Amino acid sequence: MCGIVAAVAQRDVAPLLIAGLKELEYRGYDSAGLAVLEDNQVRRIRAKGKVREMESLYQADPFPGGTGIAHTRWATHGMPNEANAHPHVAGRVAIVHNGIIENYAPLREALQARGHVFTSETDTEVMAALIDARIDTGLGLREAVLAVVRELEGAYAIAVISRDEPDCVIGARRGAPLLVGVGIGENFLGSDAQALIQVTNKMIYLDEDDVVEITRERVQVFGLDGRPVERETHESELSADAVERGEYRHYMQKEIFEQPRAVADTLESRIGPHGVLPNIFGVGGDKLLAKVRGVHIIACGTSYHAGLVAKYWIEEYARLPVAVEVASEYRYREAVVPADTLFVAISQSGETADTLAAMRESRRRGYLGTLAICNVPESSVVREADLKLMTRAGPEIGVASTKAFTTQLAALALLTLRLAHERGLDETRYLALCEQLQSLPRMIEQALQLEPEIQALAEHFIPRHHALFLGRGVQFPVALEGSLKLKEISYIHAEAYPAGELKHGPLALVDEDMPVVAVAPNGPLLDKLKSNLQEVRARGGELIVFADKAAPMDGNPSRGSVLRVDAGGEFIAPAVFTVPLQLLSYHVAVLRGTDVDQPRNLAKSVTVE
Repeated sequence: MCGIVAAVAQRDVAPLLIAGLKELEYRGYDSAGLAVLEDNQVRRIRAKGKVREMESLYQADPFPGGTGIAHTRWATHGMPNEANAHPHVAGRVAIVHNGIIENYAPLREALQARGHVFTSETDTEVMAALIDARIDTGLGLREAVLAVVRELEGAYAIAVISRDEPDCVIGARRGAPLLVGVGIGENFLGSDAQALIQVTNKMIYLDEDDVVEITRERVQVFGLDGRPVERETHESELSADAVERGEYRHYMQKEIFEQPRAVADTLESRIGPHGVLPNIFGVGGDKLLAKVRGVHIIACGTSYHAGLVAKYWIEEYARLPVAVEVASEYRYREAVVPADTLFVAISQSGETADTLAAMRESRRRGYLGTLAICNVPESSVVREADLKLMTRAGPEIGVASTKAFTTQLAALALLTLRLAHERGLDETRYLALCEQLQSLPRMIEQALQLEPEIQALAEHFIPRHHALFLGRGVQFPVALEGSLKLKEISYIHAEAYPAGELKHGPLALVDEDMPVVAVAPNGPLLDKLKSNLQEVRARGGELIVFADKAAPMDGNPSRGSVLRVDAGGEFIAPAVFTVPLQLLSYHVAVLRGTDVDQPRNLAKSVTVE
């Protein structure tokens, strides 16, 4: 969630650090700051609010310096204010930090007992003070950082500078991402490749418990024992222009309209006229999947909803039992793991703290193997999984996930078809499902053409404070996702229920002020859903129904609206119906004047529990 940028260069680094922070604004934050070494002194500026507030302070009094660190903070310990903003300084040391130090309280108390006076409420300042105290004993900066991180419990990615060693930055990571950007006569640290792609496309992805020292001319990586280790340099496929907004008003709108291409890219070279291609999950993947007798899917937020859709698919077509769990809950109970169960972790960033911790916990529990479905090839989840299937969504800047979700569904559909084929699904039905999946980009493209109608519908939501979403069967997770999108970016309280649950409580909420959004695909549950919708109409509720073109559904303009969606078939319908719900949430948020791309209190990449 927080963002780190650091640099050692022959040029002034403050403008580079500010530019890097701007590339990380999508992650969510409440304050920003930077520190640069100038004439062996630490020059620091910090501000509550956006990067531009901090940038204005710098522009009013710019200062030179070739070594520096910068940060965008999302408050954990202490209120979002200037005093708690990073970088934190103690003595000769300045530090920025992503993560949470779980044992900071006793460490802080011990420092206070020795006379140290703290100026913030943060766990990060404790680390700065500890490192400075270690330097007092005669250690160099790298040795001092190594000594301190051995004491820490929790998750961290840090970048540290010292006025005693003005030509280097020390970084370290555990449980939070950190990477090195390799330049010519300059080197960088970042929590995300996107922060560095403007200056280099050569990246070194640090492993757990790595400590790195960067200078202008070299990069050296060390293990927690202080011994040098080798890490490969990768050439990032991310391009600078991939994160430009272009003609669109918001990144979220751009990313909604990128979905046909993103889904097509995810399917490319993985499915053909005769079905899913071999070994798309990695070397030995098909052999492992042939042994699967059950599936556990672990994810958070939007990725969790994708997992719920996959549960319906895998159980129907592959006839395998599937459990789907929120990652933050999974770790803290002893789940029963039947023999030959596949562990599937779904994460857009591949650094989601709870999902990553759950994957590590799965090693203890005896799964057949682990599969990562992720959008970031170099991420921790991908590196640590036995098998992997990369989504190809490209950069997703908007905090509210859109194309990441539909590409996850495309990847999970490929997994479903592979498992179903291994389990003996009728060949004719199998090939028909494959054909449906291959048509998904085209069907999403058609769904996007509903935008003008949806934009008009969005006006009904401007004065509303609550909304209800309904779906049946595999469309219930789609309703959950639609509800999440509306509350994330418009701040309207929204809930989702299986339509059959209306009589079990939610119906009490329905009146003329409660819009009810329903997803109505054509299928065996349609008549039951229509009965549920009649219950809403009978109580004066305003209905907005997204109905399959093939479904016999009558519109009633006096009681709401029915929009027709060509779902393209029962298998891909969840992904197709997701698109108009995204558009509805987007246009409601625009009309209500909220910060669409960076909604309050939320972060793109949740790297702490």
